[in-house]
Amino acid sequence: MSKVAVVFWSATGNTEAMANAVAEGAKADKVSEFDAIAFGCPAMGAEVLEETEFEPMFASVETSLGGKKIGIFGSYGWGDGQWMRDWKDRCDSTGAALVNDGVMANNAPDDAALEECKALGEALA
Repeated sequence: MSKVAVVFWSATGNTEAMANAVAEGAKADKVSEFDAIAFGCPAMGAEVLEETEFEPMFASVETSLGGKKIGIFGSYGWGDGQWMRDWKDRCDSTGAALVNDGVMANNAPDDAALEECKALGEALA
């Protein structure tokens, strides 16, 4: 079984709920230690990753993602998901193997979004 990490930031609990579903799908037990990583962060401000904690962490591991299976997910409350498209492009440029185009939920994840999160976890495992 692959070692899968789920790394996320959540202010309201929406992205946390998605992270729990990803972990459930992966049945998961430092970046270099993992075969696959799921990153979760909601859209913040003008559709960007959370800037104080998540962005600096992600920037610090970006160069280590080449060849790793990764998935990205998060919730948003406004806009059309541009932050996810930008994040996907960023991940593609690292050489990481993205398992999907990113799972998004508008505010609290509904059952369909949670099923997508479980599928993401399964794909990573």
